[in-house]
Amino acid sequence: MRLDNIKTDKAFDYNYLLKRIYPYIKPVLFRIIIAFVLAIPLGLLDGATAFVLKPYIDVVVNGQTFEIGGYTLTRDFLAMWIPPGVVIFAGIQGTLRYLNTYLSDWISLTIANSVKVDLFKKLIFLDSKFYDENSSGLVISRFLNDPDLASRQLINSIKTLITSLTSALGLIFVLLYNSWELAVVGVIVLVCAFLPMAFLRKKIKQVSNKTTVVGGDITTSFNETYKGNKVISGYNLQEDIYLKVKKLIRETFSLQMSLTKRTGWLSPIMYIIASIGIAFVMLVGNNLIINGRLTTGSFASFITSLLLLYKPIKTIGQDLTNMQSIFVAINRVFELFDFNSRIVDLGKKQLDFRPSIVEFKNVHFSYNEDKETLHDISFRVDGGQTLAIVGNSGGGKSTIVNLLPRFYDVNSGEILFDGINVKDFTLNSLRDSISEVFQDNFLFSGTIKDNILIGKKDATDEEIEKVIKASHLDEFISELENGIDSYIGENGVSLSGGQRQRIAIARAMIKNAPIVVLDEATSALDNKSEKIVQKALDNLMQNKTVFVIAHRLSTIFNADKIIVVDDGKIVEQGTHDELINIPDGKYRNLYNMQFKNQENFVSA
Repeated sequence: MRLDNIKTDKAFDYNYLLKRIYPYIKPVLFRIIIAFVLAIPLGLLDGATAFVLKPYIDVVVNGQTFEIGGYTLTRDFLAMWIPPGVVIFAGIQGTLRYLNTYLSDWISLTIANSVKVDLFKKLIFLDSKFYDENSSGLVISRFLNDPDLASRQLINSIKTLITSLTSALGLIFVLLYNSWELAVVGVIVLVCAFLPMAFLRKKIKQVSNKTTVVGGDITTSFNETYKGNKVISGYNLQEDIYLKVKKLIRETFSLQMSLTKRTGWLSPIMYIIASIGIAFVMLVGNNLIINGRLTTGSFASFITSLLLLYKPIKTIGQDLTNMQSIFVAINRVFELFDFNSRIVDLGKKQLDFRPSIVEFKNVHFSYNEDKETLHDISFRVDGGQTLAIVGNSGGGKSTIVNLLPRFYDVNSGEILFDGINVKDFTLNSLRDSISEVFQDNFLFSGTIKDNILIGKKDATDEEIEKVIKASHLDEFISELENGIDSYIGENGVSLSGGQRQRIAIARAMIKNAPIVVLDEATSALDNKSEKIVQKALDNLMQNKTVFVIAHRLSTIFNADKIIVVDDGKIVEQGTHDELINIPDGKYRNLYNMQFKNQENFVSA
């Protein structure tokens, strides 16, 4: 489910796309109609100036008579009212333009925000594998930028298109009013101007998709630079990162220029078409004036209308070009809505909030098709027992505990809680029953208290105070000016690794779930803090079913059962005493390599 592999096969199925976006349009449909209705007179008024040129030149300048609706308008009357009339028309048009712009922006923002909210809801319920497969930059680009392009620009483009079309129609009416012979030329110019648009659709689609992917890569690079600045500095990666982003920006430039190359020729082509049309009109118009079939005012009005007609025609061309990109974005947005989490919540049972018997039966799992991560994993942990999982790095220890809350689903086999498959429980009840403390815990921007309350939103002050002491946070918090209400920044950037870990432990403690997962939970602590926090963890683990990915010797000694995982397989399981006495056993070798020094240190 990679975002950069999505096919845009329905990007130009306008009927399908409009049906998909209609639920977001429906709540503001009345305002959309008003905006579109306002766009009609806004466009028609473009022809007002050209229209009054005929009576102004013929009557005011040349002294001819002018009749309209059976009334003859005098020279003095037209000379007095035409100039202020032009100003009045301009004022009306300006007012309509302001109202139309305000209304269109309100509609567009409302639709865009509704789409963003629903897309974000979709995003937060996607499975962990989705985040493994897609970069942060591509996710941000697809879930945040595409809705803006799809929703905000759609209404504005349609409104502008209506204004341009009505403006063109109004000016064509002026052309016909002055001379139908010359109007034929204008219509031919109009038709010729539209023809090049037919060749642009596929080119725009291809470039738009590539630009989205490259833009996501650029955003990812900026995110990685922000989060990994110490690694970049420590390993002197500045030049490498710089060259990578420079290459991506150049690629974006090439794609954008490719789009300009494919669409930019529209403007000069339309200039040429318009010039040929005007030249031909002048030839025909001269002949009509000489033969007395066209007045000077009619010809001036016609030429002005034809010149004014170029702007809406050009705008229509640009709007239609933009519409292609907009419909590609709409298609991308609704492809996101069509994503489904691979973790399906079909369970009906509620997991009792008590220590559970957890059993893995012949579990097989892989992150991708190339290699199996876990192979035939089977073990049982009784309620209230502690299981330690040990093994070399990359052997599959963290994967085992990630299967418990169904961050991923097994390929085959079963995971049972009290004899019931985890898939039969609701996701909420399953995950409410498990507390996790990871090696690298994520903290949200906000205060220390905000992050602790994630474990239990309605916790009392007494409960908070209890877990603060138990997790050894009290001494640290007492040194802060705002105490527990101190702001810690994005992912606790202002804290040390040990302080972040203790907040995460407090968060898990206040949740007080019957199943506890500790993924190297004390690895970031110094020896002094670890001793105190380990006591807190011992209290947390009482009367609970506990899974520990072992990092410290004491954790292994206290475990009821130990499983040794090597290359995705359980190679040994038993107690510490049982495993340490297996000659040339994996656990014995691992113990001697990783834990013997700890034992000597503790003994000393």
